[in-house]
Amino acid sequence: MPALTPAVAAPAPPAAATATTEALLAPYARQKPRWAPCGPGEMARLECATVEVPLDYADPGGRRLDVAISRTRATSPRDRRGVLLLNPGGPGGSGLDMPLWLAPELPDAVKQRYDLVGFDPRGVGRSSPVSCGLTGDELNWQRPYEAASFRKDVRWARTVAEKCRARNGAVLPHLTTRNTARDLDLVRAVLGERKISYLGYSYGTYLGAVYAQLFPRRTDRFVLDSAVDPARIWRGMIQSWAEGAEPAFTRWADWTARRDAEYRLGDTPEEVGAAFWALVARADRTPIELDGARLTGDDVRIGARAAFFDPRGAAELVVRLRTAAEGGTPPAAPSRRTAPERPAPPSFAAEVPADNMDASFWAVVCADTRAWPRDPERYRRDAVRDGAAYPLYGDVGSHIKPCAFWPQGAEPATRVDNTTGALILQNEWDSQTPLFSAQGLRRVMKGARMVTVLGGQGHGVYGSGSCADATATAYLTAGRLPAADLTCRADVRRAADARRLPLPAPQGLPGAGRQTF
Repeated sequence: MPALTPAVAAPAPPAAATATTEALLAPYARQKPRWAPCGPGEMARLECATVEVPLDYADPGGRRLDVAISRTRATSPRDRRGVLLLNPGGPGGSGLDMPLWLAPELPDAVKQRYDLVGFDPRGVGRSSPVSCGLTGDELNWQRPYEAASFRKDVRWARTVAEKCRARNGAVLPHLTTRNTARDLDLVRAVLGERKISYLGYSYGTYLGAVYAQLFPRRTDRFVLDSAVDPARIWRGMIQSWAEGAEPAFTRWADWTARRDAEYRLGDTPEEVGAAFWALVARADRTPIELDGARLTGDDVRIGARAAFFDPRGAAELVVRLRTAAEGGTPPAAPSRRTAPERPAPPSFAAEVPADNMDASFWAVVCADTRAWPRDPERYRRDAVRDGAAYPLYGDVGSHIKPCAFWPQGAEPATRVDNTTGALILQNEWDSQTPLFSAQGLRRVMKGARMVTVLGGQGHGVYGSGSCADATATAYLTAGRLPAADLTCRADVRRAADARRLPLPAPQGLPGAGRQTF
């Protein structure tokens, strides 16, 4: 097998062109990474290096990008199997420090067998970071549809796209998941590995699925955790937040009604739901001040969307909002077990543009697929329709985005449809990648198996103390995929205290923080 063979979109190029491309790619595979400590303090325990990759794999002799990689070595050289590449999600999420913060959550048996390899995807963090110069209101993309502000929102979307094109015009068409998968295969070759294993969360599941589609013979043990449906990239995935929120809201209302003595929001699901919407209406008239923020009704429903996937947390939040609306002093937010602490940013973090995560998010979700509508009126119609169907978030999910005006990606979307082995992990109640999204990935990855955590809450399964952990560990250490898809049941008594992984995810109220996959 060649050290590095390009994966190209159909139709296949002539044999002579393929041979030329392979010859131009060969020097990339012969790079020798120069490992050095990633930074001072905790980061000194992590080795970093830089690998050069072609901006355009169809033109390997052209412009190059840097991809930053990191590693911690397998703790047992005798038992070492290879490398386990890690991705935290996004798009736009930095994974360079991931071997440090994830390692304490992984079993020793996994760390004995694998070098843990982190990386910043192209355009992100230390990997030739992109910036659009976005400031202030331009970073706020969770915009509710209102007829009076529609033209303003169209101007916002066009402005973001134009600013990104002005700063990164030649690069934008190539900042795609497909090219990031090719980068990973080049990293594999540079590290001298015949195959790679992989643990990807959220957006990282789509990156892993695309790699498995392009390079099935180089795919070893792949764990795809909290999964994206390839058929929904990417507008459909943003819309899935609205679809998934309504069943979660119904579940919350039922749960809270059975605890009226504690929360006093109503003793029927209908009364509980009405109590929340009354708060939204009240905030529309007079913003509610909570934790130093003034929240409108749109802020409340958008910012609370993810909270409803945790009924107890949502009930406590709504009680705090009600108390604040009535002029009282809300109780302190209940403490929860927090995510593992990430190490202090390395010295190069200051060089990363402030809007890098947002810029790289739009770069990928807009260039990955050509399915984004170009007509602003289509977004208006869809926002009106979905606002009625999914009151919490439907209008926001379907409203206009910068992708309506984005330059077309260099290639069509990758069609995922294979028999490559992989393990998909999914909580039943996940605010960012709903259960039906993971089921969509399972349908097209026919050789995979899926573990569904019934009653599981939150975004990210492996490493959170879930009932699915044992299956994932057995797969990574012994290669044992289950004979069939499995379900296990979460311990609901421990749900509020479950470990939270520091994946890109909503910040919630107050404010309606960044939402990513």
